[in-house]
Order: sequence, then structure tokens, then C-alpha cells
Amino acid sequence: MTADARLSVFEQLDLPDTGLTRDAYAYVDRISPAFLLHHSVRSYVFARAHAQNQGLRAGGDYDDELLFLSCVLHDIGLTEEGNGDQRFEVDGADAAAAFLRERGVEERRIAIAWDAVALHTSDGIAARKGTEVALAQAGIATDILGVRRESLPSGLADDVHVLLPRLDLGYALSDAVLAQAMAKPSKAPPLTFPGDLLRRHLPHGAHPGWYDLLAAAGWGDKPVGAVARRRAETPQEVGTLFMEYLEAGDVEGLVSLYEPNAHFVPAPGTHSTGTDAIRAAMQQMVDSGSRLKLELRDIRQVDDVALVSNNATLTGAGPEPVISTTTEILRRQPDGGWAHVVDDPFFS
Repeated sequence: MTADARLSVFEQLDLPDTGLTRDAYAYVDRISPAFLLHHSVRSYVFARAHAQNQGLRAGGDYDDELLFLSCVLHDIGLTEEGNGDQRFEVDGADAAAAFLRERGVEERRIAIAWDAVALHTSDGIAARKGTEVALAQAGIATDILGVRRESLPSGLADDVHVLLPRLDLGYALSDAVLAQAMAKPSKAPPLTFPGDLLRRHLPHGAHPGWYDLLAAAGWGDKPVGAVARRRAETPQEVGTLFMEYLEAGDVEGLVSLYEPNAHFVPAPGTHSTGTDAIRAAMQQMVDSGSRLKLELRDIRQVDDVALVSNNATLTGAGPEPVISTTTEILRRQPDGGWAHVVDDPFFS
């Protein structure tokens, strides 16, 4: 890299300098905000560094011009010109293919660029689709998420960032993806990167996750590998199931009402954290013949988190009933049921 402001970015970064790469750069510069242009060029620089680190030779092991084109065009689906009705990665791939086709690029190379753009958010797939596709995805991942940044040559990232500032890329790009998804939710299918972003900015349940899709499939599939038990469909039902399981002596049923790292206080000053400790506490309650009566006192729920307070009366654990007011934090689980994160009958 040459730090001379009188030189163009092509000369300073030693970019592949052809009529086609110049056209692509000018095109992206015209239709993209600066943070996307900078990201796209940095992605190529980092991809090239990864290639060198792997002992790959430009012009021999990979098509350097095509690698640049794939990187510089990879986010045009986030521009107004590239915005269509598909995921931004696919819109971008189609727009990149159209750009290259208009300039007479052969279909074999266009197909590679299409894969590189369409799959650049697809970990585990892009790496299996050919050298240019794998390198583009690697360079893009380095620039956006810092993946393999430790393998870059010393000082390279700092030098490139002086010439092409980040401009808060991670959040600026996230906002661009989200803006498209909010306007057209069809661009953010569940289980995709855009879908995950959209789900985090909508009311709980408005955009389905994996278990929501399973529940809506209509096949009636249930979780396997455990005794079939009723699921707590609401935070209030956790208390109801606790009383039922305790009366039935179902230790594993009681344990199922707690997250793996949950915190439970079975007695003042006694703290049980994690499945094994909670199982031991529940076994002790069952062995003592304890019974519990819970009466809902109050509840506050925000999306998939709930704060619950019950008036509790525990009998059988000692000569006298233990009366307390519980403080319980519950969280909706991936399967849609509710379970304790914290259960402290003596917090108050």
C-alpha cells in the first residue's frame, strides 16, 4: 500500500486495474453510501491478504479481477438501485450479474460472481463453492465481523482504515438491512441474517423463529428424548405445573421448569445454581413430602421475559408451614414454553 493522497485508490491499494474494475468501482461509488463503498473495497484487500497467507497466487490459483468484482459489487443489493423483492444478497447477485453481462463478461465468470455475492453471508457454504467465492466471503467476514483479522499482515488494517474509514460500518450496514426488511418483510425470511435482524426489532412473536415454524407446520411434532410433559404456555402456568409435579413426586418435571443455569433458593441463605444443584434440592423437597400452594400476587411481562410474584405456603418441610412471597424471573424458551431463570421465595 502506498500512502500518497495524490494517487488514486487503485494505485494506493494496488487494486486490479482494468477497464472493468474501474467501471465497477465507479458504479458502486455512484449508487452506494460511503460506508458500503469503503467496506466493499476493504473486503477485497483483506481477501487478497488471506489468499497470500494461504499461498495462493493471483492469476494462477484464482482470478484476481473476478475476486475484486465480487467484493466491490457484493452489497449493491442494499442500495436503492439494487433493492428488489428478494433477500439483499440475492438482489445484489442479480444486479451484479446484470452489470457484468452488460459489459460482455463470459457467463462462467458471471456465475462465480453471482455465487460470491449471493452466498457472502452463508458461512460453511461459500467456502465450498470455489476459490474466488471462498476468498470473497473470507474478506467480507474479516471486515464486518473481524473474522481471522489476526492473520492479516501487521499494520494492513490500520493503513486501509486511514484511506477508507469504517464509518461505523457494522451498525450502518445493519440499519440498511433492517430498513429494507421493515419496508418489505418478504426480504427477511425466517432463519436468515436479515430475518434475525428484523425479529429483534419487532414485537415478540411477530416474526417467527425455528420453533414457531415447527409449531405452525401442522404435523403435531413434539420434543423427543424426554418424558412427555405439559409445557408452561404462560408464565402463570409455571407455578401450576410446579405444584402438580411436587405433589406427584416428579423430580425431573420440577427440574424441567428451570433453565440449565437457573438460580433457585430452596431455603433462606441456601442457593442452588444449575441443573444438578436444583435437582438435588427438588429431590429433598419430594423426599420430605413437601406440598406447595401458590397464589399469583402480580406479574409483569415484556416480550419473552416475565417477573412473577406468588404468595407461597410450603408445608411438610418442617413442623410449621413456611409462608413467603416469591420473586421469580421467567423466560420463554426456544420451544415456546416458560421456565425459571431465578426462583427466590425469600428475596423480599
